[in-house]
Amino acid sequence: MKLRLALDWTPNINHIGFFIAQDKGWYQQQGIELIIEDPSQDNYKYTPAKKIELGKADLALCPLESIISYRTKSAPFDMRALASIWQHDLSAIVVKKSSHISRPKQLDGKIYASYKAKYEDAIVRKMITNDGGQGDLHIVYPDKLNIWDELLNDKVDATWIFLNWEGVAVEQSNSEMQYFNMRDFEIPYSYSPVIATSKKTSEWHSSALDAFLKATKKGFLYAFSEPDVACEILSKYLPEHDRHIDLLTCIEVSKKCVGDNDNWGIMEAANVNKFCDWLYQQKLEPKKFCAEEVLTNQHLY
Repeated sequence: MKLRLALDWTPNINHIGFFIAQDKGWYQQQGIELIIEDPSQDNYKYTPAKKIELGKADLALCPLESIISYRTKSAPFDMRALASIWQHDLSAIVVKKSSHISRPKQLDGKIYASYKAKYEDAIVRKMITNDGGQGDLHIVYPDKLNIWDELLNDKVDATWIFLNWEGVAVEQSNSEMQYFNMRDFEIPYSYSPVIATSKKTSEWHSSALDAFLKATKKGFLYAFSEPDVACEILSKYLPEHDRHIDLLTCIEVSKKCVGDNDNWGIMEAANVNKFCDWLYQQKLEPKKFCAEEVLTNQHLY
């Protein structure tokens, strides 16, 4: 069966398992013809979740909150998470140390480059107020693929990154950065990225999803058991501007969050419920969702 996977970004460490499984022929062994698409192909005209809604993709990588967001639109679209790439959050808000911003509250009056995700701006403002600030943030929306460069070129003061990718790139450069983790400022952030699909695909093509995730899990776990080979494979798919990044360090940073043969991809209901409760408490959603409404682990067993 042919499946189309929409990545959330250009190829990077968060995608390593897909490319390994593709390169090793493990999808083909499971009867899956996987088409991997990244947003540079249409300059992020559509988000990965939107591609599922429009029928342009069968699977997508996105943060869990995208699934909640699509379930609460004026014309709701039933998406669900099938697996989490990482067992713990590897993202953070980042600022340059040269900005002399050492705490989130000091982001008051500063410029934040947003990806325009539904809850993103409110999450960052809440981080500021939880640290004693006013949440008075000036938010801009650059082209998504240019956001990192906007920070490096001092056009914005802060943005949201993955520590196992941009964070590693920073360590290799002359730039010094300060990171603010959600958990340190009472934001119960959930899983990101997750593999998402529509309810229809989940129900109509259940066995194909089982096979896809079996090969994907094998790919991700292989990356951490054979890191040198994994880096060689991933490097073939990286865009030119990312080929300087130390992939072995990316694997090392990610290692603590990948899980193992027993729990790769599993999303814990308690973690998701805590985040859903928080969205409701913050009045970011009018109803309280529960984990069973937005995810399923059934294809991982």
